[in-house]
Amino acid sequence: MAITDRQTATLALAHALSAAERGLPVFPLSATKLPALRSPHHGEHPPVRCRGACGLPGHGVHDATTDPGAVRALFAAAPRATGYGIACGRAPHRLIGIDLDIDPAHGNDSATALRQLALQHLFTIPPTVTVITPSGGRHLWLTGPAGVTVPNSASRLAPGIDIRGTGGYLVGPGSVTHHGRYRLAPGTADLAPAPCPRPLLRLLTPPARPRRPAGPPSSARQGQGLVHFVLAAHRGQRNTRLFWAACRAYEHGFGDALADALTDAAVRTGLTEQEARAAIASAARLAGGRPEVP
Repeated sequence: MAITDRQTATLALAHALSAAERGLPVFPLSATKLPALRSPHHGEHPPVRCRGACGLPGHGVHDATTDPGAVRALFAAAPRATGYGIACGRAPHRLIGIDLDIDPAHGNDSATALRQLALQHLFTIPPTVTVITPSGGRHLWLTGPAGVTVPNSASRLAPGIDIRGTGGYLVGPGSVTHHGRYRLAPGTADLAPAPCPRPLLRLLTPPARPRRPAGPPSSARQGQGLVHFVLAAHRGQRNTRLFWAACRAYEHGFGDALADALTDAAVRTGLTEQEARAAIASAARLAGGRPEVP
C-alpha cells in the first residue's frame, strides 16, 4: 500500500485541521507513528534537551498546536506525513487515552480486563470518542480535570492497557500507518470526549513517592554512564547497547529524562534518530515506562 502519495498527505492535514478546530493540539506523524519532523538539534553536541523553547519545529509532541496556520506550516515542513498525533493532557480537553491492545497470540483481552477493573472499583466507562486501530485495538478518549497530571504507562493498570497522559500522544483518526488506517468507531464520531470517572482517575494517578533525603546525584551518574555505554558501541552492537541502556534507565525511574541524551548518543554512533527513538520506545514499553509509540 502506497502511503506517501500526495493524496494521503493532503488527507492527513485535513484530518489534523479538523481535530485542531475541536481544540485538540496536533502535529504531523510519519507512517511509523513517530513524529514526522526531524529534531532541529540533531547532531548537536553536547546533547540538547529542548522541548520547543528554541522556537523551531521538530520537537515531537511539543510541536502540537490548535492554530490552523501553525498546523499547516508543520505539515508543509513534513510532506511525507501520513497522519497526525494528538497531544494528551493539554487544555482545554486534557485528553486521557485508554489504549486497549489486542494480542490474540498471548491471550490478551484488555477489554475484559477493563470491565473487571470497572466492576472492582465501581465505575462505568461512559459513551465517548473511540478510535479503532489497525490491529483491532481501541483508543478510548476521556478528559481529565484541571490540576491533575495523568502519567503515561504501559500495562500498569492491567495487561494490555496502556495509558496516554501528559507528555504522550494518540494517533488521530484518519491517520494512515504501515499497518493500516486509524478510524472512528461507529456511533462515536459525534460524541465529545467524556470525563474520566473519578475511581478510574484515582487508579491512573498513583500517590506520589515519598521524597528521599538529599544525597549524591546517583541517577545523574548512572545516566552519564549509560550514555557513555551507548557512545562506545561499534557496528553490529549499536541497537543492542541502546536498548539495554534504555531499559536500565526506565527500570531506575529516569528513562524519560535520559531519552533525548540516549537518542543523541545513538545518532553519534551511526543510528538514525528514528531508529534510536523506536528502540527507546520499545525499552520503555518492556520496562513499564512511558510508551513512546501509541
